[in-house]
Amino acid sequence: MGEDTDTRKINHSFLRDHSYVTEADIISTVEFNHTGELLATGDKGGRVVIFQREPESKHAPHGQGEYDVYSTFQSHEPEFDYLKSLEIEEKINKIKWLPQQNAAHSLLSTNDKTIKLWKITERDKRPEGYNLKDEEGKLKDLSTVTSLQVPVLKPMDLMVEVSPRRVFANGHTYHINSISVNSDCETYMSADDLRINLWHLAITDRSFNIVDIKPANMEDLTEVITASEFHPHHCNLFVYSSSKGSLRLCDMRAAALCDKHSKLFEEPEDPSNRSFFSEIISSVSDVKFSHSGRYMLTRDYLTVKVWDLNMEARPIETYQVHDYLRSKLCSLYENDCIFDKFECAWNGSDSVIMTGAYNNFFRMFDRNTKRDVTLEASRESSKPRAVLKPRRVCVGGKRRRDDISVDSLDFTKKILHTAWHPAENIIAIAATNNLYIFQDKVNSDMH
Repeated sequence: MGEDTDTRKINHSFLRDHSYVTEADIISTVEFNHTGELLATGDKGGRVVIFQREPESKHAPHGQGEYDVYSTFQSHEPEFDYLKSLEIEEKINKIKWLPQQNAAHSLLSTNDKTIKLWKITERDKRPEGYNLKDEEGKLKDLSTVTSLQVPVLKPMDLMVEVSPRRVFANGHTYHINSISVNSDCETYMSADDLRINLWHLAITDRSFNIVDIKPANMEDLTEVITASEFHPHHCNLFVYSSSKGSLRLCDMRAAALCDKHSKLFEEPEDPSNRSFFSEIISSVSDVKFSHSGRYMLTRDYLTVKVWDLNMEARPIETYQVHDYLRSKLCSLYENDCIFDKFECAWNGSDSVIMTGAYNNFFRMFDRNTKRDVTLEASRESSKPRAVLKPRRVCVGGKRRRDDISVDSLDFTKKILHTAWHPAENIIAIAATNNLYIFQDKVNSDMH
């Protein structure tokens, strides 16, 4: 496929707005809120950074779409489990925004063991003119108070306050890999390697175990849970993926413990492709329902697949992310890259899908035109407001001028975490400790 010509419509207009650098720590999760006005990132240092989209101004018509730091706070601290003699690192595994109910925003953040609910509020006025307090807040001598006045609210510089509302602890024996807020806006679930728990947002001291795949004898363990998500519209349905490449759709109306799935989505293995690495590369690292709720998107090591909820036998679409690595699996196994967990994302209309790769590359696939493109998120290759150029990886034979050889790919530069604005063509790409935000300024062909 001639990517430079065939993919112009899908890619060429994503402009880079900013690259925000977190000096010390690697970004471990990226998430837009439901309107796309806020973007949260979590890092390995346990910090959450929230970016806010700037409103468009008459003086700077291109200003809209740029995200500036709104608030930064320490979500998790390193802990030590004395019973098991294990360190619990502060790394933020996942962030999920709650649907906004009032002027405040709320989000859930989790490390390996503890989930926290945070409330983000704004304050731009302060009361002045108290009767019993002076300007510094100290109590006045009552004998000096001769008249009463009504306190008034005076404008002040905007203050963003982040406060912890709930701490959901002691629910997981193993490491939490995903959290998902239910469409009922009252409950959420958290998944670790072997169990999935259902929590009520108002109750911290108990959760309900809805999936438990732990065998009586751990030597019989053949697979682990890798990701899970609630259906966007039906509060009783959720899906979880496994390290064996299967998806299980569960219905909470059927039973309290959803060990018996309603549907099993699994692609039969091609015997001709069987190798030592087959099981490792078939492990599903991420699963996402489409906004419509009709499809599921999954990512394994080499491919992204689209599944129809009404067809269990095989995916309806399979896209090769970096098939040129199939011959490199041995060295990728030796340097542990084969265990990297790449995420995937839908655009707002479910027509384009996005996922990360190595060498700071990320891939986009247009489901309607079947065109695909490879783009690069790096400070060296893109200047602010510059148009991103398609990249091509060359396996052998003739090389074009801008092609990059598969042997010169940098496997330390990997894009694991990506997010797509829920309504517009704005994407957030986490490349190690840099956050890149790209925006489609020219057209909206993806919609």
